[in-house]
Amino acid sequence: MLYTKYSKAMYNLAYRMMNNREDAEDMLQEAFLECFRNISSFRFESTFGAWLKSILINRCINQLRKKKVDLVLCENLPQGVTEEEPETVYDTGKIFRGIEQLSDGYRIILTLYLLEGYDHTEISQILGISESTSKSQYSRAKDKLRNILVKL
Repeated sequence: MLYTKYSKAMYNLAYRMMNNREDAEDMLQEAFLECFRNISSFRFESTFGAWLKSILINRCINQLRKKKVDLVLCENLPQGVTEEEPETVYDTGKIFRGIEQLSDGYRIILTLYLLEGYDHTEISQILGISESTSKSQYSRAKDKLRNILVKL
């Protein structure tokens, strides 16, 4: 019942982080296995879904690190567009296709902040980076996504 209730949302999160269906499926299965193996350590300090989500996020991050992905990317890139751009409306499918084209570091921070609702303090703790790095990477990810969406 727990798998049925949470698997779709957790798969979507894993896919957004891993940007690969097979890796997302692996991370989902590993996260559920870890939860079921360690269910006795669940202290009911949060919901089961929040506990599972934290395990899944950590699994994804560890897998990306194993692939030698640097989560703090492109420190020397320009900040992007400085002029105010007109507001543009995009369809959801186009936005997710754009997110898929982001580098792993940008995609993870954008996903955690924008889609999962974590603040920069929480993201900095999850990823082991400074809060200012999280903010700057998020800003750069938005600029990069904006540029991708214009091209799409």
